[in-house]
Amino acid sequence: MNWLAKYNIIPNNSKLYEMAFTHKSYGVINDLNYSYERLEFLGDSILSMLVSEYLYKRYSHKGEGELTKLRANYVCEAALIYYSKILNLDKNIHVYSDEEMKISKNEVLSINADVFESVLGAIYLDQGIDKTRDFLENTIFPFIDRGIIFFNDYKSKIKEYGDANEVSVEYKLIEEFGYPHDKTFIMEIIVDGKEIGKGIGKSKKEAEQLAAQKAITKLNIN
Repeated sequence: MNWLAKYNIIPNNSKLYEMAFTHKSYGVINDLNYSYERLEFLGDSILSMLVSEYLYKRYSHKGEGELTKLRANYVCEAALIYYSKILNLDKNIHVYSDEEMKISKNEVLSINADVFESVLGAIYLDQGIDKTRDFLENTIFPFIDRGIIFFNDYKSKIKEYGDANEVSVEYKLIEEFGYPHDKTFIMEIIVDGKEIGKGIGKSKKEAEQLAAQKAITKLNIN
């Protein structure tokens, strides 16, 4: 727990932080009755609320739509993975993997993102909302101040193009494959009735974003 001292956090309940780093695979193998999933659920809501609060106060001139887009950039999976790595949270995760239960690279990245939220949930339960806000002020909020981009919303951009030009924009699932815990999706984007491009991702949303990105390039949309 040495990393906590950097943020002036002295644990009252060390078990919470142990839980925050425990993947369910490790819990099953070691006969533990906990994993980080409940803390992740809590941390997800706290992250969204505190980032929303910060954006609301910092950007008093922006409307609800702009604030929603800004928040999405700082709470998306790519951002959470980055936060987890720069804080070295990924080096403390307890996860079980063998040849039969091999965890893919995409799963590892997803777990890294989950753990940032579970750690946030643990800090909240252990230290309270003010200390949780202080933690984010020292970790995430500087990225907001610098305008760092983690997520480009290509779907919104292609939708704006469709609305402006009065053409339809649709997505079609072409294929999905893989184990239930490690699915891959192929989505196709159809603009004005024409198949423009395909995207491959670990979720339908990710595949749609990648398909939209290809459509933007192909249609030369600025």
